[in-house]
Amino acid sequence: MTINPIVDTRRVIDELNHLAGFSECPNPPPAVTRVVFTEHDLRARDYLSSLYSAAGLTVRVDAVGNTFARWVGDDPQASVVGTGSHTDAIPFSGMYDGTVGVIGGLEAIRSLQATGFRPKRSIELVMFTSEEPTRFGVGCTGSRVMAGVLDESRLDKLVDSSGQTYNQVRRNAGFLAPIETALLPTDYFHAWIELHIEQGPTLEASELPIGIVTAIAAPATMVVEITGQGGHAGAVLMPIRKDALCAAAEMITEIERLATQCPSDDLVATVGELQVHPGAVNSIPSYVRFTIDLRDINGNTRDEVKSEIEPAISRIATRRNVEVSIQTLNSDPPASASAMIIDAAKSACHDSGLAYQTMISRAYHDSLFMAQVAPMSMIFIPCRGGVSHRPDEYSSPDEITRGIEVLARTLASLSAS
Repeated sequence: MTINPIVDTRRVIDELNHLAGFSECPNPPPAVTRVVFTEHDLRARDYLSSLYSAAGLTVRVDAVGNTFARWVGDDPQASVVGTGSHTDAIPFSGMYDGTVGVIGGLEAIRSLQATGFRPKRSIELVMFTSEEPTRFGVGCTGSRVMAGVLDESRLDKLVDSSGQTYNQVRRNAGFLAPIETALLPTDYFHAWIELHIEQGPTLEASELPIGIVTAIAAPATMVVEITGQGGHAGAVLMPIRKDALCAAAEMITEIERLATQCPSDDLVATVGELQVHPGAVNSIPSYVRFTIDLRDINGNTRDEVKSEIEPAISRIATRRNVEVSIQTLNSDPPASASAMIIDAAKSACHDSGLAYQTMISRAYHDSLFMAQVAPMSMIFIPCRGGVSHRPDEYSSPDEITRGIEVLARTLASLSAS
């Protein structure tokens, strides 16, 4: 059966704009702030559920709020074909990150329904809880729970800025089931494919409409805390200072050097948070906390650099006579995509008359953890200037439409047998 999905572009853009309105950001859309388990997140979930129901999909919600909307196939007992993404948004971000994969996944299903296509395997759209690490410091909590990477005890150790644990907040939001009920069996999904904006400049620079992901880089996230000795900026002379911020500055420069000299082109290191106490112009910093995000598509390479960073930090601390602690929050394995799904996406591009390139994802996504329970790949579409996590993040209606069409054809192929 030849599938010719027709995407209702106007409907998709209207729904993306409506979803962007669920935001605590004081600036109007496209600036969006939608943090997990807040009022705006819960209202967005209700809106999406109304769209799922209107499309005739069967909806269920698990213990942490992952939402599943199923188009039941002719063989309801067979493992399902999955797609989806997230809708939470970091403060002052854009309206396309994640949401294109959720609204776009829904439209892919609707476009197949309109053709009269009937899937043999059920097709399931998933909206993941908390892909962003904004509230609890760890990203992809919903997919981590589904894959068995996060359990009840670890969720109890994740605390937001108000001192509430993840479990307290999710229960207050109405998600009361035991965490273990959210764990997926390894044969739940026959295949998983996520539509997403690239969040980088490659596709736009290549003037190509589609990227097919072959691997996803994974982060190791560390927190470094330095305790020195404070004092009056004018009264403590330089030779006897134990300045925590100066020590941190040297450590950060050394992290950059070690990452830059690594032979892997895919290795990146980022210090993205820096807290200084007491933070006064005339007071020597006595305490500093900073984070390290270290990632590569090769886990061994990443871990080798990590093993160089930790002793380098300790040596600087010893020489500067400050105390230091280094905590690893997570060290996730990179993921390789499934040849079966890559081939299905390539065929979908061919049938759609669209050029593509294979590429790696340097940002990580929920698909990184789905790879632990299912064959996985992703479809990327361009975003203007490679910009993401900013209000000016943008993919055009035509780019979104092309991505949805390729997704729909891929879902049809994967669900047909």
